[in-house]
Amino acid sequence: MSKTIYFASPLFSNMERTYNELFVEKIRESYPEINVYLPQEQLVINDKHSFADSKMIATFDTNALLQSHLMIAILDGATIDVGVASEIGVAYQAGIPIVGLFTDSRQDGATNKSKLKALSEVAESQFPYVNLYTVGLIKLNGIIVTNEDDVIDAITEYIK
Repeated sequence: MSKTIYFASPLFSNMERTYNELFVEKIRESYPEINVYLPQEQLVINDKHSFADSKMIATFDTNALLQSHLMIAILDGATIDVGVASEIGVAYQAGIPIVGLFTDSRQDGATNKSKLKALSEVAESQFPYVNLYTVGLIKLNGIIVTNEDDVIDAITEYIK
């Protein structure tokens, strides 16, 4: 039986869809024996010229997620995408390992004294906000990395 990765990411802008396509292509090239489920490729529910209601989308993607052996979750954005956060909860509850990718450049300079001092001033945080509950679900059954190469490397650790 072949292994499957569920790729959870926002998919509504050209930038998001293009990024997803390029990154999934890199994963598929690195692991040709592994299937990668990319929701934007599922035109039954994601052809935006067509129609799929909330129950169809939830059923289709949840079934695919529950049949997966690993989830890759893209955490970038002003906040974690709400659909991705929901999928993280499903994966956690099902015991599916999660590799989160968080590339926000604002996390750089964590030892910079001026940036740390600014934390005590109202509305001057130089660091990104990430929902700690969602992050905790990932860390309880996986890892969070800061670049695509580390995601590619982590796949071997979680899919054996």
